[in-house]
Amino acid sequence: MSVQIGNIDLGDFPLLLAPMEDVSDPPFRYVCKQNGADMMYTEFISSEGLIRDAAKSRQKLDIFEYERPIGIQIFGSDIDHMREATEIATLAKPDLMDINYGCPVKQVACRGAGASLLQDIDKMVAMTSAVVKATHLPVTVKTRLGWDDNTKNVYEVAERLQDVGIKALTIHGRTRAQMYKGEADWRLIREIRKNPRIQIPIFGNGDIDSPQKAAAWRMEYEVDGMMIGRAAIGYPWIFREIKHYFKTGEQLAPPTIAERVDVCRAHLEKSVQWKGPKTGIFEMRRHYSNYFKGVDHFKEFRMKLVSALTIEDVNALLDEVADHYSEAMA
Repeated sequence: MSVQIGNIDLGDFPLLLAPMEDVSDPPFRYVCKQNGADMMYTEFISSEGLIRDAAKSRQKLDIFEYERPIGIQIFGSDIDHMREATEIATLAKPDLMDINYGCPVKQVACRGAGASLLQDIDKMVAMTSAVVKATHLPVTVKTRLGWDDNTKNVYEVAERLQDVGIKALTIHGRTRAQMYKGEADWRLIREIRKNPRIQIPIFGNGDIDSPQKAAAWRMEYEVDGMMIGRAAIGYPWIFREIKHYFKTGEQLAPPTIAERVDVCRAHLEKSVQWKGPKTGIFEMRRHYSNYFKGVDHFKEFRMKLVSALTIEDVNALLDEVADHYSEAMA
């Protein structure tokens, strides 16, 4: 059976790209979509920023037809501001709206937003209801198991948010207190998925970093789909590798140096198109080491890439990388 969010058909077991601050911008989303991501989200956007018309927040509303289906994710601590931000974001014509109740970082959670709402479920429910009523789009939520080990309340959260109209729920298998440390625990996610009251899709998130683990956890935890975050950074091939493994039981060969160069170049070109040459080239610098992670003796090339000032220089260096490693393997 296909997984549905409202009228969005995501196929029988969708792989979602997680919204990641300073990572999942349109250039990064482009290369993930090209490699099999079924649905994606914007970076999370501050409701306060949208209301103030802050340039950075407004720019995050940019979405492109090739990205669909795509959701805009918002966060905030004030219910009325979240309602107003939803109305603004809806005008950007995404396919759905998503609320972030999972971000654990101090500057978000300690200001009453993100995972902080796990400490006040009544407010979370009221905020979610306000967002649902403020848009004609399906509304989804991303959250965590709870605030800490003593308050793993996501079972109640799932029921109550479904009752006020959300159409899907993604659960990261850690508490806020864990941040990104330790191992994700999906057992409670499975309990929620098996709860007969729950009729909406439940997606699991946390620690999916290989096709083998994805296949094993798909069987063990019985979720409707998976959201992948950190494993896709510098490795958008994770989506196609998981899908191939689901279909055949076989591991795809890893990307060649030529493929790494091609995808890195595509990411660079989209970055420059969207952000302009100066910012686009500067912000790509954080991605080079990820794209070529594990490649022997890459440090010298990386140092040159992060020093390059023009797209022509970067492309010339990428050509050098392709030539050098093709000769080394010949």
